[in-house]
Amino acid sequence: MSDDIPITISIPGGPSVETTLGRIKAAGDAAAKGLLPAARADASNLAATIDRARSLFSEGDYQNALWLSEAVYDQSKAAASYAKRMKLSDELIGKARRMQGDALLIETRAKMALADQFDEAQKAGVVAVPGRPKKVSDENLFRLEDVGLSKGQVHEARKLRDAETNEPGLVERAIAARIQAGLEPSRANLRAAVGTASASKEDRGDNFYQTPIEATRTLLAYESFSDTIWEPSCGLGAISRILEAAGYEVIISDLVDRGTVTQHGELQTNGDFLTSKPDEAGKVADIVTNPPYGEVLNDYVAHALRVHRPRKMALLLNLNFLCGFDDDDRNFAMDEEPPARVYVFKRRLPMMHREGWDGKKASSRMNTAWFVWELQEDGTYGDTTIIKRVDWKDFEEAEALLPGVGGNIGEIHFDEFKRDTPRKTLDERISENEAQALIWCADQADFDAVDLRRAIGVRPSTADGLIHWMLEKRLADPAGDGRFKISEQGWLALRATAGVLVASDAARRVAV
Repeated sequence: MSDDIPITISIPGGPSVETTLGRIKAAGDAAAKGLLPAARADASNLAATIDRARSLFSEGDYQNALWLSEAVYDQSKAAASYAKRMKLSDELIGKARRMQGDALLIETRAKMALADQFDEAQKAGVVAVPGRPKKVSDENLFRLEDVGLSKGQVHEARKLRDAETNEPGLVERAIAARIQAGLEPSRANLRAAVGTASASKEDRGDNFYQTPIEATRTLLAYESFSDTIWEPSCGLGAISRILEAAGYEVIISDLVDRGTVTQHGELQTNGDFLTSKPDEAGKVADIVTNPPYGEVLNDYVAHALRVHRPRKMALLLNLNFLCGFDDDDRNFAMDEEPPARVYVFKRRLPMMHREGWDGKKASSRMNTAWFVWELQEDGTYGDTTIIKRVDWKDFEEAEALLPGVGGNIGEIHFDEFKRDTPRKTLDERISENEAQALIWCADQADFDAVDLRRAIGVRPSTADGLIHWMLEKRLADPAGDGRFKISEQGWLALRATAGVLVASDAARRVAV
């Protein structure tokens, strides 16, 4: 990607700022070398634009502050993403993320302020409502489109506002925590951190869904881990209890304090996994968990692989985690540091209902799999992923592999993968289709291997083998141009086969 690619920030009714990715890169490198003061290290003028947005917010011009901060957010995000892909300096990436965080803070505060204005307008009866007689003149009407907010954004802003009211400074601290941890301060992760993602914390239970016992038993039948395992999203202990029963020592923690304890009575610790770090000695236990899904999932997996780098990690994920290309963290987890093995549940797991759900119990609509990462001798997670289909019903009472042994059942490799039913040899496939092939060929003036394959539904190698068999047994003769026809001996064989089939059918009818 060329450094000359232009970046333009255009604000309706406001200023435009133009720069290039090359200028951002040069400015970051210069700042890292101390050639520019920190406040002037942004050649793109994004920092100055952020200051302008901040001033507009202070002046009560929330609408323009919102538009300006949204533009800076998008440009900073693009600059950080580019810097990561091009493996530029951490200083440059950090600078872009700090600008993105500043813009996000202003944007969020502007949305909350506009939501306040909307609520006040509703109380005053001056909100434009479609389909109702107008009681207020047009110039006094409050329209969402005039301030650049949708109904959904107003709803989200209200939840952010309420969270901020209950815990002042929450939004700013959440953004600062992401930056300090070296992570992107995105809109999605802000909603997740503050607890406003999609639904309220009370409704979503912090993305807490208890893991079926069958899932963990299947994993332990295939994989052995170190003696001590960390369960960083322990919930009420659905996974940790099965691990302990299999002989593992388990360290438990979660974002929410649910009072979960280990078999030794040790209480869980609380904390956001996305801001967690290894201990001072750098020791990391193997990780086994069912992580929170939704907007935080990609960050969760990437954080584990980038920051903790466990010797072995198993995560119960939606099978769709195999897909996707537009998220850097997902690409990192699946392409740069891919899992060694993926155990796909060919039968869907029993439904995982969220905490406190008392509605109708439904069957699961989600396909899930255990994704297992394992460090290689070269210090990476390798470059190959092996996928195996499993049925949890086969492991409801299965014995777990011994803790501390490591590895997996049979040390699975490509050449050791076998189907549940043995693969048939070519001779076996030919033998099974001889009678059907002979009957069909007898009804044709002539035929070739393609005709035969399509007619009776066999592989090309089987069709070729069947023709070779008929020629060898003199059941068919060449008809020229790669085609064949049934021989006189073939007709005799066909009549004999028909006689056997008729006799067998008569015997079957008598028996019935």
